[in-house]
Order: sequence, then structure tokens, then C-alpha cells
Amino acid sequence: MDIKFNKNEDHNKMLVSELKKRLGKVKLGGGQARIDKQHKQGKLTARERIAYLLDSDENSIEIGALVGDDMYEEHGGCPSGGVVVKIGHIKGKQCIVVANDATVKAGAWFPITAKKNLRAQEISIENKLPIIYLVDSAGVYLPMQDEIFPDKEHFGRIFRNNAIMSSMGITQISAVMGSCVAGGAYLPIMSDEALIVDKTGSIFLAGSYLVKAAIGESIDNETLGGATTHCEISGVTDYKAKDDKDALDTIKNIIDKIGDFDTAGYNRTKAIKPKFNSEELYGILPHQRTDQYDMRDIIARLVDDSIFEEYKKEYGQTILTGYARIDGWAVGIVANQRKVVKTAKGEMQFGGVIYSDSADKATRFIANCNQKKIPLVFLQDVTGFMVGSKSEHGGIIKDGAKMVNAVSNSVVPKFTIVIGNSYGAGNYAMCGKAYDPRLIVAWPSANLAVMSGNSAAKVLLQIEKASLKKKGEVITEAAEKELFDKIKNRYDNQVSPYYAAARLWTDAIIEPIDTRKWISMGIEAANHAPIEKDFNMGVLQV
Repeated sequence: MDIKFNKNEDHNKMLVSELKKRLGKVKLGGGQARIDKQHKQGKLTARERIAYLLDSDENSIEIGALVGDDMYEEHGGCPSGGVVVKIGHIKGKQCIVVANDATVKAGAWFPITAKKNLRAQEISIENKLPIIYLVDSAGVYLPMQDEIFPDKEHFGRIFRNNAIMSSMGITQISAVMGSCVAGGAYLPIMSDEALIVDKTGSIFLAGSYLVKAAIGESIDNETLGGATTHCEISGVTDYKAKDDKDALDTIKNIIDKIGDFDTAGYNRTKAIKPKFNSEELYGILPHQRTDQYDMRDIIARLVDDSIFEEYKKEYGQTILTGYARIDGWAVGIVANQRKVVKTAKGEMQFGGVIYSDSADKATRFIANCNQKKIPLVFLQDVTGFMVGSKSEHGGIIKDGAKMVNAVSNSVVPKFTIVIGNSYGAGNYAMCGKAYDPRLIVAWPSANLAVMSGNSAAKVLLQIEKASLKKKGEVITEAAEKELFDKIKNRYDNQVSPYYAAARLWTDAIIEPIDTRKWISMGIEAANHAPIEKDFNMGVLQV
């Protein structure tokens, strides 16, 4: 291995180390003291509940672990958005599990909590996955109620989704394992089946204090809405459990009786590991986001037997397209090539930039995958579309629009891995979050923004200088550098993959060597939902 490989490896492994450190902190939720308090109450934590419920916690994937990172600091923070979401198997059946983390503000709902819950339901709806809710929440976080209560994508949308999912035949099971109050009380009762844990679980529209204030009635919470009340008197819940594990065992038994899913029929054969060691990804990926590398070297360490059958290899070379298998699943790969390439006309094209010919190739390939019912995997390391008079006169906007159209109307499931840069319209064309990938994850090396921090700082600095010049002011060289650094530092923070993950612009930041697992789990989920419409690009200028 050469010195460049070693430097890359050291840098990327440091990024992974930072990721593990952040995830370790997040997994403590509201802190060890609150975890201990929950244990003293005879309750498992959200993560312990999920680990007990799943056949194998190690073979699961977590959605939005870093949601809320560095957000709501003035309110004490909200690790993981106060809710844990995982996709895994229960009695051999793939499910998605949503568990309130009562160690974080008693499981109260922040704005990002609602967004994460809605994302979990979206995954369930798209893939027709059974969804399990483990409820332990104090309800809406009142100091921020105006950001969570009334809008379309706020708290109430969850109950609307409960109803829609029920009509679609998607299994929903709820276990009330702690508080379940006010509007939140509708979630378990709008599920197909509801369990409640004796003595620790409670459901009511208003607690005892509010009841006393509202109508003058004096009553304790257990009598008002405990397990005995709802299992023996109101009939609101279907099962009474003696403790957390008993409730989770009941859920396992219910899931065990569910019939087989209809499948979409995506092609799968026996999985074969890549010929090349996946650990080498760390040495191949440059530590400088502007450096060149061959994306084929990345692909060779992600796909089965390192076999990648390229489509139109010599044409539109700044995007690679081709067929492969990942963990046995047939996939179509659309990847940004980061090498400078030479065209047949002897012209040089910049790596990571989408040109007219590469957009045209990608459009055709996406259409082919839709015709053949092959899931699509997008590997993003893109700085955007080519600009300048030559590109504009050559119709780059039209060719880019064709690619965006194909991505938008694709009916096969799409999965997006942000490896490096994800800038501008390149993010859109390569199936960014706005284009409904079933899952979108980032490596720790990822950058997501309109443009790089360096480029943005230069543009914003020029605007600032022009503004000062109009006022007759002159900026000194030292002041210019200070302003540039200030702008760049602010922008670099927003470009960070952690900034994106905190806001759920991506579903997770993952270790590169876990990429195969995420794609495989995603396609397995997608295979539960047969395609219900044909691929049609609509009206398009050809």
C-alpha cells in the first residue's frame, strides 16, 4: 500500500471513530441516571425493549440515530429525537419498531420527534412493513407546541397515517409501557391490537390533575386509565401484560401468526462476498474531497464477487451505470465517477460533474432498470451539473431535466448512498431525499449543501464586498480574510453529514463497510410491496 492509501485510511478511520463516539453518546439517551431510574420502576429502556423484541439486534438497522444532534440545546437537548426506530426481524418477519425513549424529557415529543415518527410510518407504508409502537411518552413538549401541533406534517398526521395504514392492511401493534396521554392516546387505540403493562402503563385523554381542574373529580391515574381499567372496564386495550418482557413476548407471538407477504419479486441469488476486501474502502476514498479516485474501485468492494457489468462504459463517463448484485439482490447502480476522463473527441471532463452525455446515459439506464424490475442504487459524489456557454448551448438543462424526470417517476425502489459531495442539482439528479429513496444514508465523509463551503464563502464574500463598495467603504485584506473564514466556518458546519442527519435529511450516517447490509435490508423491505403502477416519464422533450 502506498503512502496516499495510508493517509486516506487513517483519515477515514478517524471519521468512523468519531461516528462511533457520537453514537455511543446517543445510546445513553437522557443519561445513565435516568436509565437507572427507569430500571428502578421495573421498566426496560427503549433500546432494551427493542433488543429483546428483535430476533437479532445486531442484524437490524437504526433509522435516525443522530436525529436531534446539537439541536434544542436551550431545552436540554433531544438525543435521537427522543424515539428509537429500528428495522429488524421478529420471529423471522421483517418489521419496523418505534419506541419512545422516556429517559429524554419523559418521552415528550419535540418537532423533530414528530418528523422521525412520520418517517418511520413512511417506511412502513412504502414497504408494507408491520410496525410496532412501544409507547412511553408524556405527550407534546409544551414549550414548543406551536412547532409540533397544528400543521400538516405535525403530530396529528401520525393518527391520520394510522387510519390510512389500517385501510392498506398494514399490521400495527402498540404496547403501552408507560405514559400515554392526551392526543397521543389515539395512536395505540388506532392500531390493530393494543397491549398495556400493568401498574406502569396508563392511557387517558387527561390525567388526574387536569381532570380535577376541569370537572372537579378526584381520581388517581391508575383507576382513571391503568391496565385493569382498560382491559376489564373500557375495553380500550386487548391484552394486559405483567411487565415489559411479558408485553414483548405477546407481540412476538402475534407477529408469529401473521401470514406471508405478497412480494414484488426482485431477483435474488446466493450472496457472495466481494473479491476485494471491503476494509480497503477507507484507503481508496480520498481524505480531500477535491481529490480524484476511480469509483469502480469503490463499487468493486461493495458488490458480490466484485462483478460490475457496465452499461455504455465508453459513453457519458462521468456517471457509471451498470448491473451487479449486493448480498444476492440484483441491483442497477448509478454512480458519479470522480476521475477526470477523456471523451472520444479528446475533450477532458471533470470527475464528479454531470455532463449532457452522462445525464443522457443515466436516464436510459434508469428506464431500463424500471422495465426489468431491478432496484436502483445511487452512489453520490457529485459537485453538480456542468456550467458554461458550451454546456448551456449543448442543452445541459434539458438533459439534466430528463434525468431528474426519470428519477422522479421511477417505480422500482431506490437507495441512495452519499459517499462524498452532494451539491446543488447533482443531489437531485442522483436521488436526494426529495426524490423518495426508500433509504438514504451517508458515509462520515459526506458533504451535503448547495455548494462547498469554500465556494459558498467566495460567492458570499464577493456579495459583501460589492455591498460595501456601494456604500463607499473599502475592506482591508485582513478584514476580508476574517470575513471569509467566518462565512466558511459557518457554512462548513451546515455541510457536515451530522447537520444533515440531525434534521433527518438522511436516515443515518453509516460505516462504509455496513453499506451492503443497509442496501440488502432495504431491498428485503421493498420486496414486501409489489409495484402497483407502470414506469411513465410523462410529457418530456426528447
